[in-house]
Amino acid sequence: MIGSLNAVAMGDKKADIILKNSSLVNVYTREINNQTQVVVLGDRIAYVGPDASHTVGPNTTIIDLEGKFLTPGFADPHIHIDQFVMPSELAKQSLLCGTTSLFSDPIDIVSVCGFSGLKQFIKLCAGLPIRIFSVTPGGIPVDPKFSHGKALSKSEEKSALKLDGIVGLGEVFSWTKVTSRDPSTMKKLAQMLEHDCIINGHTAGASDKKLNAYISSGIFSCHEPIDYSQVMERLRLGMWVMMREGSIRRDLENIIPEILQNKPYLSRLMFCSDGLDPSDISKFGHIDHCVHQAITMGMDKIDAISCASKTIFDYYNMGRDIGGIAPGKLADMLIFDDLTKKPRRVFVGGKLVVSNGSIVTKIRKQTIPSWITKTVKLEKLSESDFIIPSKNPNVTANLIEMESEIITKLATTELAVKDGNVIPSKEKDVWKVAAFDRIYGSGKKAVGFLKNFGADIGAFASTWSFHENDLIVIGSSEKDMAIAANHLIKSQGGMVIVKEGKILSFLPLQIAGILSKNSFDDVLEKFTNINHVLREANCKFSRPHLMPLFLPFLALPSIRILHSGIIDVKKRSLISPLA
Repeated sequence: MIGSLNAVAMGDKKADIILKNSSLVNVYTREINNQTQVVVLGDRIAYVGPDASHTVGPNTTIIDLEGKFLTPGFADPHIHIDQFVMPSELAKQSLLCGTTSLFSDPIDIVSVCGFSGLKQFIKLCAGLPIRIFSVTPGGIPVDPKFSHGKALSKSEEKSALKLDGIVGLGEVFSWTKVTSRDPSTMKKLAQMLEHDCIINGHTAGASDKKLNAYISSGIFSCHEPIDYSQVMERLRLGMWVMMREGSIRRDLENIIPEILQNKPYLSRLMFCSDGLDPSDISKFGHIDHCVHQAITMGMDKIDAISCASKTIFDYYNMGRDIGGIAPGKLADMLIFDDLTKKPRRVFVGGKLVVSNGSIVTKIRKQTIPSWITKTVKLEKLSESDFIIPSKNPNVTANLIEMESEIITKLATTELAVKDGNVIPSKEKDVWKVAAFDRIYGSGKKAVGFLKNFGADIGAFASTWSFHENDLIVIGSSEKDMAIAANHLIKSQGGMVIVKEGKILSFLPLQIAGILSKNSFDDVLEKFTNINHVLREANCKFSRPHLMPLFLPFLALPSIRILHSGIIDVKKRSLISPLA
């Protein structure tokens, strides 16, 4: 290939495509090169300069950009794409936003399906008109004492490095395992470093000696800083920082203004999403939204584009091939009328994939094996599965009190007992919450109480949760809780709302109980409706779908529920539902 590119640059071989009269955003020199011509042969760039007439042949396609901006394709350096929609459906939405590369951390597909799930997911990502690189999950098990999601063995992690597109280890978010030198964790890190792999970090709450210990263990990036001081502490220690603007957190507003005021080097700053729900990608966009936000806040447009392209590939040691527009680089390019709008055209590997807001390339239909659609391994449930027995007329109950959709704390309250069953209290906004093993078919479960949900419904259930993927059911009625759970058992995954025996809203997630095989538009409609129904029913939170997702998540404070029990995260101990 280098001989052919060389020949085109010299004019001894003719170009496939010439983009002329571009305003080239040069991320290497931090300037805009006007009237620039870019020559493409196959999937790579052969020439960048003022006059490409020597490369024109009878079959060369010449596109006059008429002064429009030409930038490298954008990338998301840390995103969970095993959520909501198939990779093929996400690819369409990302490409429309100019995001041509995704670095995927498929932690949940692994927690449900293990190594087989990882291999299958990589197959689903292959052959799409977008570049998808993957990491092996570095965050599971979250806490070996209580976690039960599937994880890769050391030998499987080594084997995974031979799979197409695997570039390293995903976020190691249990940083205490690193600072305490947990033997299994240290062996995992050492194996990755021996194979010259990138290890992504997650250092929420770490600082000073703990942060130093974490970095010295070979982990050089973090997407968790939520303000300028946290960003700077990590940059000063040589880390690469991914500034997050996604569906779980939006941090740019707390970071960018002080970055602009204090003017540190930007060479290790990049944008990431950490995952996007269908509503957010539809409403805001993807990495293009980060670029727009940064420019609106005052960041130089070339710096913003560098944070969305060059820096990311430099971090992943791919800068030789991708990240900017220059000879020899892969021809991933965006054409803009206005850098604060969506791109007019998108090229991936020299092929036009988006034109005037539409996908113009064929995206193959993906084959889904039947085994990955049969992961809800539960027998039919009944009201009795949600009973918490007591012989007393009244009890003091331990509560998982929701401070937000994500953060919880321990509380207590008095509850009545009816027919030997401790019942929830609408007046006190106390609900029952249950977690069922739906992966191994063990029949294990835990039932407790939750405070601060507020919605006037009977039950809300989900088969998707970070990163344990129990079936989680929140409810005020044991009957409706059973109906909701059985609906998901029969449909093999999803989110569902039930009231007085009727299904009010349902989002099917048939693939591993975490992904829908339906179209993006269908998933967007149903996902939007789930949250709309709960908010209209007076749920106390604006994003109620997050509650069952985070209730088993052992990496956050303070009280969680898994099928193995109700857990005090900091004390690493089990809690009884009754005090």
